[in-house]
Amino acid sequence: MDKKKIYIVSGASGHLGNTVVRKLLQKGESVRCLIMEAERPEALQGLNCEIYTGDITLPWTLPAVFSGLEDKEIIVLHLASMISIASKDDPRMTKTNVEGTQNMIDMARKYNAKRFLYCSSVHAIPEKKFNAPISEVNCFNADWVKGAYAKTKATATEKVLQAGREGLDVVVVHPSGIIGPNDYLNGRLVQVLLDFTDKRLNTLVKGGYDMVDVRDAADGLIAAAEKGRSGETYILSNEVHSISELLNIAAKYSGRKPIRQMAPFKLVKLLAPLFEFWGKLTKKRPLFTPYALYSLESNSNFSNEKARRELGFSPRPFEETVADTMSFLEAKNRFRYRLKQAKAGGRS
Repeated sequence: MDKKKIYIVSGASGHLGNTVVRKLLQKGESVRCLIMEAERPEALQGLNCEIYTGDITLPWTLPAVFSGLEDKEIIVLHLASMISIASKDDPRMTKTNVEGTQNMIDMARKYNAKRFLYCSSVHAIPEKKFNAPISEVNCFNADWVKGAYAKTKATATEKVLQAGREGLDVVVVHPSGIIGPNDYLNGRLVQVLLDFTDKRLNTLVKGGYDMVDVRDAADGLIAAAEKGRSGETYILSNEVHSISELLNIAAKYSGRKPIRQMAPFKLVKLLAPLFEFWGKLTKKRPLFTPYALYSLESNSNFSNEKARRELGFSPRPFEETVADTMSFLEAKNRFRYRLKQAKAGGRS
């Protein structure tokens, strides 16, 4: 008799995490969620999943979520990480992204997990010059990428692939900039939409990034766990869109006029360290830091051809993503003002 599968999802209350949990439950899968919150958070309310509180940086808090599964085929989806666009390394980020990943690898080995899927980031992949297409690589090094966050993700990704070389069945996915509904924690792109719609953002800078719908990233991640080739990496990207494009679409659904005023990029770049310093003083997250601006003008020409071919990955149109995100935020009363126009959801 075949063992029944059970998915252990770390970082399950995050934007991608709770979306993955929802998708798995829709497929009829059994799910154990590993979260840091002491009680079930809003993102997981009403979902038929088991909740375990633990901290991936504290190994002794992890056995509970793995215990009692001797008769199950364990699939670990390690999504928990600390995301930052800060210029300097935060020791907590290294502890979470690198040491925490190693702790989850150790747990997967100890409890004989069938497969270990790691959610890395496109930031872990070295950038290419002259806007050349960026595809998957099979080795990672912190020295090959820029930014504290990227370095921790590159280091962690290499740890996962090394575990694969040593016998653990591993797969890695690299989502690009994630946007979409189910964001209960105000991710950076959602914060841009809120600031724009609530009239706190009146000036833009040029530049953009590859943005992928969280639902499509979740589908790709689950497909990688189910049928991805062991030891392989998959980019889950969509298309490059400017912040101006993002907000022009948001304007259609909010009733707010598009922003026409563009700040000189060189000036904003010059002032970015001050924005970051002021953010630390006020404990408010700045939109523009030196690393954020680097990302906006960097090469984000990521190829998702491998994921399309092997996983059936198929990202939806960007306008649908923005419209559905605006509808989600309005339904959760996250705007100061009621939207003048809202759109019913597209693909789930």
